[in-house]
Amino acid sequence: MIDMEEFRKKIVHEQVVPKRDAVYTPFPARMMPGVRAFLERMGISMLYSHQGEMFDRVLDGENVVITTSTASGKTLGFLLPVVQEILTAPTTRALFLYPTKALASDQFRALGPLLEFFGKSRLQAGIYDGDTPPSERGRIRGSANIILTNPEMLNATFLPNHNSYGFNFLFANLKYIVVDELHSYRGAFGSHLANVMKRLGRICCYYGSSPRFLCSSATIANPAELAEKICGCSFSTIEMDGSPSPEKRYYLWQPPMAGKGDFRISPAREAPGLIAKLALGKTPFLAFCKSRNAVEVVLKESRDRLKDASRDQGAADISSLIAGYRGGYRPMERRAIEEKMAAGELRGLVATNVLELGIDIGRLDAAVLVGFPGTRASFWQQAGRAGRKGRGAAVFLLLDNLPMDQYLAIDPGWLFSGGSEHAVADPDNLFIQLAHVRAAAAELPLSPDDAALFPDLGEIVPVLLPMKELRKESGRFFWSGGPYPAGDISLRNMDKIRYRLKNSADGSLITEMDELQAFREIYGGAIYLHEGLQYLVERLDLQGREALARPAEENYYTVSCDMTEVHKIRDRKRDPLGRTFCGFGDVRVAYTTVGFRRQQFHNHQNLGMEMLDQPLAKSFETEGFWIALPDEVRRLFLSLGPRSDGLAAQFRKTYAEGLAFTLLNSAMRMTMTTTEDMSGALLADDAGQEAGLSVCIFDMYSGGLGFANRGYELIPRIIGNAVRMVEGCPCGGGCSACVGDFRLDKRIVLWGLKSMYGKIPLPENIRALPPGSAPAGKRFSLETLPEQWSEFVDHLLSSGEYLSRFLAAVPKVRRDGNTLVLEVPGEFFRDWLTEGGNGEKLTGLLQRYAVLPSGFTVRFEWPEDGKSLKDSRLNGMYRTLTGRDDR
Repeated sequence: MIDMEEFRKKIVHEQVVPKRDAVYTPFPARMMPGVRAFLERMGISMLYSHQGEMFDRVLDGENVVITTSTASGKTLGFLLPVVQEILTAPTTRALFLYPTKALASDQFRALGPLLEFFGKSRLQAGIYDGDTPPSERGRIRGSANIILTNPEMLNATFLPNHNSYGFNFLFANLKYIVVDELHSYRGAFGSHLANVMKRLGRICCYYGSSPRFLCSSATIANPAELAEKICGCSFSTIEMDGSPSPEKRYYLWQPPMAGKGDFRISPAREAPGLIAKLALGKTPFLAFCKSRNAVEVVLKESRDRLKDASRDQGAADISSLIAGYRGGYRPMERRAIEEKMAAGELRGLVATNVLELGIDIGRLDAAVLVGFPGTRASFWQQAGRAGRKGRGAAVFLLLDNLPMDQYLAIDPGWLFSGGSEHAVADPDNLFIQLAHVRAAAAELPLSPDDAALFPDLGEIVPVLLPMKELRKESGRFFWSGGPYPAGDISLRNMDKIRYRLKNSADGSLITEMDELQAFREIYGGAIYLHEGLQYLVERLDLQGREALARPAEENYYTVSCDMTEVHKIRDRKRDPLGRTFCGFGDVRVAYTTVGFRRQQFHNHQNLGMEMLDQPLAKSFETEGFWIALPDEVRRLFLSLGPRSDGLAAQFRKTYAEGLAFTLLNSAMRMTMTTTEDMSGALLADDAGQEAGLSVCIFDMYSGGLGFANRGYELIPRIIGNAVRMVEGCPCGGGCSACVGDFRLDKRIVLWGLKSMYGKIPLPENIRALPPGSAPAGKRFSLETLPEQWSEFVDHLLSSGEYLSRFLAAVPKVRRDGNTLVLEVPGEFFRDWLTEGGNGEKLTGLLQRYAVLPSGFTVRFEWPEDGKSLKDSRLNGMYRTLTGRDDR
């Protein structure tokens, strides 16, 4: 292990978890002699206590979920009772579901000794996935007692073909369904799998079988509840861990302040130095990053450090002995990396959380977490990858500039003594139900009984009938649409639209991704990182859903600049909250990538921003909860809008957005979610005295998946937690960790949070705003704007704000009550300015620079003698140009 003295100044907390001895139990009395003989052959004379408990519970007929630590022998725990059932009744079939192909392959290798001991005449197994050859598929369907597969294969192959190719024998004799890594089935993935299980239950009932479920999970707060949502039946839980564990040392690493002390160096910038030390010290390691882009940045910079070290020492270059591992790599690439790491040919991997799962990649003596992964459950999963071979291990958590990370710096006890979070899945999401009802109808006719499985069946069937996808016959509904509707379902992502990135040099495929990710990563001018190599995106074809990129060697990477708008569609719940109120319901979210910034490798300095020629926008409807800010909070926040100094100011946080940032991070902590699951913004369509400004937290999935609903139930705790996180941040006045932007004064954000429950005085040096008075820095009001319009737009032009040039082109304005009336050239501009959120942006711009009353609105008028396109001479030019005459 490396010498820690070099890094001691950066370690803010060290936690030693002592060695834990094993708790053994004799072989259960009901265990068959053949199973005992196998265990003794493997050198096992006793079971861990949780393995023995699981064996007995399964034989008692229970559905069981086990939540012991990583490398605790959970696989053997559910394997032993299944094998005993197969030896007793050879026609028994068992499905083992794994979230990834790689994990299924790894677990199949672990079955080798078992299959060899009992022989093909008594026990057979096989992997059935997209990589399985046709000849092997036939053998598995006909002979395998244990079939290892994944949810995608179950959805698109097993269930649609239940009456073909021998699948009917499998379903008629299915006794056990094993769901490994249950905790990974949350959000969209979990909601989809729950509906796949409903379809599986229909088919098993049709063939007369009633399989039991055995699940294993990382430690979460609600394992039985999640298992019941996914599998649709009641469960018992095994939590007491009887496995041994070596001593582990946990280091919380606080990166130093950068520049003038405005913010801390990012963990991605700190990690390469530590990784290089581990590699040079021959310490096998696994480093976890929170995004695919971060994996590539950390990998490249770590390799650069190793190249520099070898050059300085005159030694061999070992930079190739560390590799990346993430989604987007082709299956063959990932498998080769796994094999090299397991064989000791690599010294370490830089990976996303895809390697949280229990894939065996050999001995690991260290785990490096580049930022807190968002939940305690994920932290313990990632940390648990080190020390699995019985040796002591070190775990390094490099803290990020985020509220949760900085909270851990001052209260590490929360991490090491608290319980895990709740995992959330919503089987009743309407969008997901619709997809699986279509698939279920193609598998077996729909009947009234299916309403117990699909709560919205009564709404879905009337939609499918006029589309000619269903026909009614003898009281049931038969599928009459296209073939295999299950193939239309993407279990892991609710967005079916996929974009491909190709190498323009040779036409090879680099990767695929969904639309929202494409808009954030492969726009024209983006640097896309893959396996440590750089590709400069030349163009993005929206019609062909394809981007072309060429190999490049630049000294920077790119980060997208995005804007978010949220509009309320419908209230479902509304409750008082202290001095204000909160609500829950349906919202429409619009994401727009408008530009990007270039950041230099190694020092991560901002090299400038660039706007896209064509903004990339995507919208969806989902669920959200919102909190209306008290009136004096709204008025102060609006009066303290950011003083703009050009393009970058469009992406600078306001105080209201800073408060939204704190609430979002608190909500994610409470609901076991990440930024892929939830996001937050200001509610765009608040107006009037009742709800002048609201913060909205919403699900990042069409239709919602229950995260916001869960958050709504926890709003008081979310606010209280946000207060503690901001108060506990060690920064002086505000930073990107606690309030999202070091330009914001965190005292004001704290005042806003606490004001929801009681009227409290403003922080010192912040003057209260009586109704109608002009705040400091605002020289204009609604009353004075008509007379001071020229002066006002000159002031705006110096700011460089979006839409300021448009306002400068408006020749005349007037006041009508609480409305500012703008004269524009024609109806076209009125329509244009009320679409795509431009109206909200315009109102917000005016509010930032002028004192405006509650209920302020903007209206557009145009001259009476203005001519339309059809009556002007432009009409003739148009006809000449296009050859069309619309008269």
